[in-house]
Amino acid sequence: MTAPSAGGAPKVSKVSEAIIRIAGNSQDGIQAIGGFLARLAGRSEQEVMTFMTIPATISGGPSIFQVRIGSGEVLSSGDDADVLLAFYQHSYEDHITSVKKGGIVLYDSDHVEPKAEWQKEYHHIGVPISGLTVEAIGGTAKDKGKNIYALGLVAKMFDLNIPKLEKLIGERFTGKDTSILNNALAAFHAGYSHSLGNVIETFKFVESQKKTGHQVVMNGNEALGYGLIAAGVRFGAGYPITPWSDIMELLRRELPKYGGTFVQCEDEIASISMAIGGGYAGRVSVTGSSGPGISLKTEALGWAVMAEIPLIIVDIQRGGPSTGMPTNVEQSDLNIACFGGHGDSPRVVIAPANVEDCFYTAIEAVNIARKYSVPVIIVSDQAIATRIEAFEEPNMEKVCQDISPDLTPVADHKPYDLAVADGVTRHVAPGTRIMNGIYPIATGLEHDEFGHPSGSPKMHMQMTAKRRKKLQALAATYPTPAIYGPSEGNVLLVGWGSTQGPIKEAVDRARAAGDSVSSIHIKHINPLPNGLENIFAGFNHVLVVEMNDEGLYGYGQLAGLLRARYGDPKIRGINKCDGLTFKVKDIVEKAQATVSAGLRKM
Repeated sequence: MTAPSAGGAPKVSKVSEAIIRIAGNSQDGIQAIGGFLARLAGRSEQEVMTFMTIPATISGGPSIFQVRIGSGEVLSSGDDADVLLAFYQHSYEDHITSVKKGGIVLYDSDHVEPKAEWQKEYHHIGVPISGLTVEAIGGTAKDKGKNIYALGLVAKMFDLNIPKLEKLIGERFTGKDTSILNNALAAFHAGYSHSLGNVIETFKFVESQKKTGHQVVMNGNEALGYGLIAAGVRFGAGYPITPWSDIMELLRRELPKYGGTFVQCEDEIASISMAIGGGYAGRVSVTGSSGPGISLKTEALGWAVMAEIPLIIVDIQRGGPSTGMPTNVEQSDLNIACFGGHGDSPRVVIAPANVEDCFYTAIEAVNIARKYSVPVIIVSDQAIATRIEAFEEPNMEKVCQDISPDLTPVADHKPYDLAVADGVTRHVAPGTRIMNGIYPIATGLEHDEFGHPSGSPKMHMQMTAKRRKKLQALAATYPTPAIYGPSEGNVLLVGWGSTQGPIKEAVDRARAAGDSVSSIHIKHINPLPNGLENIFAGFNHVLVVEMNDEGLYGYGQLAGLLRARYGDPKIRGINKCDGLTFKVKDIVEKAQATVSAGLRKM
């Protein structure tokens, strides 16, 4: 996307996609602008994906929001931006190099002084946004509302649907004083009406290729929350922590509408204990946190494994260790999710790949927890949690389910029956009448088939095997991941979580350049699906792309899990832990460098 030289009428160009990066301070409503653009795209049957960074301190600081809108498939938030909207000098200087050569820099000339050397490489458009916002909505507002004014400028630049944007603005300020909405609309229309002169090219998106019907637009945390509700979860407990808190607030707001309850507890230990109590009572319940809180939950998690209580734990990963980087992305909780806690305490770990997958993964996790009477950890991350995507509206009549406790009387019941070959026994809710009068108990102590504490070495070995066999039985039901690209070749890229989109684009880019590259994405991490070794055998190099440190031996956490499982030294890592998502070009370049380094060592 490039702009013409000055002179003549503005040129209107049709574009299939655009990447817009908005840079300023968190107090400026950066996320609001990006959110409006993303939700407009979703309501216009376009693909959209976003990426944001926010400061970790309460006082705020530099922030960005990048939105990629496309009339075709959008798999990542994009590498280099077509347009940079910069509110301050630091926004301009820190992010101008993220713009494509010849791209557009729209800046607030009240706060930004462009540099001569960059004016030759990028098309600069200065607008006194702060001052014009004050003129539009009055001096008492100062420059509050300049984000909405800037939204008007972007709407003019891309010939966006004004009635739909007005509706979105109205929805944003629903319940506020009418003067606030009127000021917002005044700022928006002032920005839209501002003359950009004859020096700018305007753009119009080609008609969307998607004709699938209604789309929904939301972020990953919202999708997980609504997925849990659709799955039938009606009780949850938690404690606030970034970036899990959004799910907690959603459930606290929405569950009562469906006869449910969410309790904010005094700490993480109380939260998981209360959720386990809900599971024991016959309701699959949810708790969640981020890395630090997951650490606190691990002892109680072991109790749920021992007692075989269905439970959902949501882990929205962020940078660690300790408090780490609470508003940045990292995939460094995989080890604690799979192995955290004392003793042999197997649990299920699933990682959704995108926002839509968050919704359906929540339902799958609940069903697994119920069927296998086991804790299930949903491992998401800050990138999916906060990014906005559009996807086809789920058929709620088909996906919604009622998982109310079944209190139908049973003749007898052994909750830990060793005669079951695959170890899968179901938890029966208290209150269920057992006709023979022998009622089970639940305990964190090792126990016999009825749950009574037992110190028998033989019983401990049998029960440990039972808990293991359940996960092995589950693994046999998992589909082998589909290969993106040919089933044999030189390089196989392996990903999990939010890396799916950038990896697929990296495969497309590498293959277009003549390289032999394919990829798979692993959603079911513990237990792993069967058949991965057959896929790995078809490639010379297996490179695991993940956002965590390369560790002591040159590979990250999923790569370590795969090497332990298959003993294959060609499994190596492509890692980073800078708190940012992978760019497509970074994956391609790192893959080439890793393969070259490996060949030199041979």
